[in-house]
Amino acid sequence: MRVAIGSDHGGFELKEKITKHLEDRGIDFKDFGTYLNEACDYNDVSKTVAENVAQGNFARGILICGTGIGTTIQANKVKGIRAALVHDVFTAKATREHNDSNVLSMGGRIIGDELAKMIVDTWLDTAFSQAERHQRRIDKLES
Repeated sequence: MRVAIGSDHGGFELKEKITKHLEDRGIDFKDFGTYLNEACDYNDVSKTVAENVAQGNFARGILICGTGIGTTIQANKVKGIRAALVHDVFTAKATREHNDSNVLSMGGRIIGDELAKMIVDTWLDTAFSQAERHQRRIDKLES
């Protein structure tokens, strides 16, 4: 599975820790920035990551800003993206099983490093349930 990852300055430090974690797990990923801890707009990297996932260049994407809210809103503007704002393990599992989310958004100023790693692991390792009721609801999102 290939993963696209990106952040703004508010999520930069957590993104650096998550990319190291992905590397340690042997997960193929591409870091779309930001590459410095300097103020930047979350919109640009969020759009780039989301478009790459929607185009099939990556199976999933991870976005991190200060709260995760801005990156989620921006990513969900891209057709085919189901970005979920997640700050706990239960929601990480549920959004994969029920919503087949393809972009994970987190708040670097909201959650700690170890919880973020557990969220990422759960989200990456959980499959979509493929239950008819869940697929029906996803289809309604796309129409």
